[in-house]
Amino acid sequence: MMQIDLKRRRALIGMAAGTIAACLGVLGLKKAQAESVRKIEIVAQRFRFEPKVIDVKLGQPVLLQIRSLDYIHGFNVPDLGIRSDLLPGMITSVELTPLQVGRLDFLCDNFCGDDHESMHGYFNVTD
Repeated sequence: MMQIDLKRRRALIGMAAGTIAACLGVLGLKKAQAESVRKIEIVAQRFRFEPKVIDVKLGQPVLLQIRSLDYIHGFNVPDLGIRSDLLPGMITSVELTPLQVGRLDFLCDNFCGDDHESMHGYFNVTD
């Protein structure tokens, strides 16, 4: 009778250890994925984005954290179909992953005054 209980106990301990190891592996993978996302802060202010040119890597996920200082600006990346309003005093998060090497333009698409047309920039996507 003791041998059956000992075998069951060992089996249960083994199963529990395997479950714990699998959970830790999944958590480690999610943490590694979260750490691989590059965070970039952008400031929007009449009539510019700062920085205006942003170097990014092909296939690397990017989290843009955009803060408007003065107006409801727009943030538009036409080639990716990404668009968002930027409310003053708030941080707007935008995620993107560049899938082609080259220049990827972004612009303000909410008219913000006489120099509105100069409010643009681009991502320089490299391998």
